[in-house]
Parts: sequence; C-alpha cells; structure tokens
Amino acid sequence: MFTGLVEALAEVAEVVSQPPGVRIALRAARVAAAAQIGDSIAMNGCCLTVVRIDEEKLEFEAGAETLACTSLGTLSAGDYVNLETALHAGDPIGGHYVTGHVDAVGWVDERRDDREWCTMCFRAPRAQLRQMASKGSVAVDGVSLTLVDVTEERFSVTLIPHTLEVTTLGKRRVGDRVNLETDVLAKYVEHQLENFSA
Repeated sequence: MFTGLVEALAEVAEVVSQPPGVRIALRAARVAAAAQIGDSIAMNGCCLTVVRIDEEKLEFEAGAETLACTSLGTLSAGDYVNLETALHAGDPIGGHYVTGHVDAVGWVDERRDDREWCTMCFRAPRAQLRQMASKGSVAVDGVSLTLVDVTEERFSVTLIPHTLEVTTLGKRRVGDRVNLETDVLAKYVEHQLENFSA
C-alpha cells in the first residue's frame, strides 16, 4: 500500500529485454540505500519488487501483463520515473490510499501553464472516469492528486510548483501516456452499488 507521495525522481539507467518481460534498472541512490531485495516499490504508480541492488542502482522485473497494462513498456534509458516505497504500519497518510495496481493508461490531453503553476487535463477510459468525482482523489503516475473537473471523456488537476518540480508530471506534454489508479474506496462503492441493483 502507498500514499501517492513521491519520494524520489529516479533516472532509468537501462531497460534489458528478458522475454517475456524486461528488467528495469534505475539510478536512485537515496532509495537504494534503504532498500532490501524483495521490497515493494511503486514506479510511476505500479507496484514492483526489488530484485537487485547495486550501490546506487535498483533493479526490477516487469512481466508481459505489466508492460501491456501500464506505461512502463515505453520506458528507455534516460527517462525519469516517480518512486515511492511501501507504507509501514503507523506511517502518516499524507496523500490517499494507493494500491500500486494500475487501473488503466491515460494520456495528457491539454496542458495550461500559468507562471509556475499548471492545469493538466487527461483523457481516460470511461470505466475509470465513472469512479472519479470533483474534489476526490486520483493517482497519476503514482502521484496523489485532487480532481478538479471530471467529464465523460477526461479529468483535470491543478499542479502546484512543488509537484511539477519533484515528479515526472513537470515533464509531461500533450500526448504523453500516464498510469492511472482511481480511489480504491470508489471502486468498492461502485461494486456494491452494481451488486445491490442487480
């Protein structure tokens, strides 16, 4: 379980083909120093397992399903990703509950910069948009954000200067793919309502 508060912006060192998946190596000195083999770490919102630590590098394996259902399959050396380590019992919850299970891939539909601030609009599948509500929560590339507007085709968020500086969202441009995870509570409510009305 995660909170959507990014702890580090890490550079992809290499992506090695390892059929049917890949091995992803990241330069993340601070996270690597505290990590252990087997730890769960969210990479752009996708929960992965640490399989190797080499000084300042962390390595992960992503299988075919993960590559097909997230944006991780488009990563290459030199790209940057958001990292967050898993919650421990008693840790403060600063964002919202994020499982690290990506629901869908969306894409940046519009970006409006206003000095150091930014309003960003994302296209998303209707199944996920039904689970969103204005002032609710969503994780975009693992970043916990507050929804501003939600329509049948897209949603918007306002990004503060700090978020733009310390996450990959500051580098996102129109057309870029992003990982989306809706609020887990919204999923349970939708599931219960569907079963109740059946």
